[in-house]
Amino acid sequence: MIVDAQVHIWAADRPDRPWRPGEAHRAHREVPLSAQALLEEMDAVGVDRAILVPPSWEGDRNDLVLEAARTHPDRFGAFGRIPVVEAQGRAEFGDLAQAPGLLGLRFTFHKEKSLQEFLDGVPEWLWSAAQAAEIPVMVHAPRALHRVEKLARDYPRLRIIVDHMGMERPHQDAAAFAHLPDLLRLAACPNIAVKATALPSYSSEAYPYPALMDPIRQVVRRFGASRVFWGSDMTRVDAPYRQIVTHFTEAMPFLSEADKALIMGGALCDWLGWSMDAELAAEPMR
Repeated sequence: MIVDAQVHIWAADRPDRPWRPGEAHRAHREVPLSAQALLEEMDAVGVDRAILVPPSWEGDRNDLVLEAARTHPDRFGAFGRIPVVEAQGRAEFGDLAQAPGLLGLRFTFHKEKSLQEFLDGVPEWLWSAAQAAEIPVMVHAPRALHRVEKLARDYPRLRIIVDHMGMERPHQDAAAFAHLPDLLRLAACPNIAVKATALPSYSSEAYPYPALMDPIRQVVRRFGASRVFWGSDMTRVDAPYRQIVTHFTEAMPFLSEADKALIMGGALCDWLGWSMDAELAAEPMR
């Protein structure tokens, strides 16, 4: 089974469902990607399941990803977004945590304001609530991996997934992996896993992106294949979807067949408790 650890779907910016002001330029495609269109792209390249993540330009909206997960529980799971400030986010947390199809929550701390909030401990209530509710979190904080490590140690039952192997645009090649020692150190925390997502974006080379091979090998060696999750982020990656798949399934000789079975989907389903049974997959996380 091949499971994509991150794909965005979204709807058009319109008066009854407006995007965040000034965010239109950040949309990955001119035409929004619907759940049905994504299914067609997945089927064309042999991807069985996908984790749907609301894009930031829409704001903290979860309606589309939750509806897709409810409609296609055998194909989609949702990672929701809520505000990290307690006064705004706590009211949404309870309802979202109970939503069918929700497998976790995703938070990004790569812009200056959100990064400072993360460093200052603004979301502290959130980590406690997520741990108590047994809800995994995806965290994109490429300049604050030390804070992710502290988070993992402070909340040892909170399952944390580091986005994009800790990388940040626009860095590529060796510059993209300047943080690698900090990322590898996180492997000592058993409640941290890594998303190997959007990787072609961090290479200036053509497929199969030779400069990425050794860092990927080091990450797999240190974390183990059971804590590395392949994903595409295909709407923002300038590479064919099939090629993003074969980058791992065909172009990495250091991966065994057992490694690939885990990295390409088995490990993620296990980490999230995403049952192979479609009916069970529709139940919320606990």
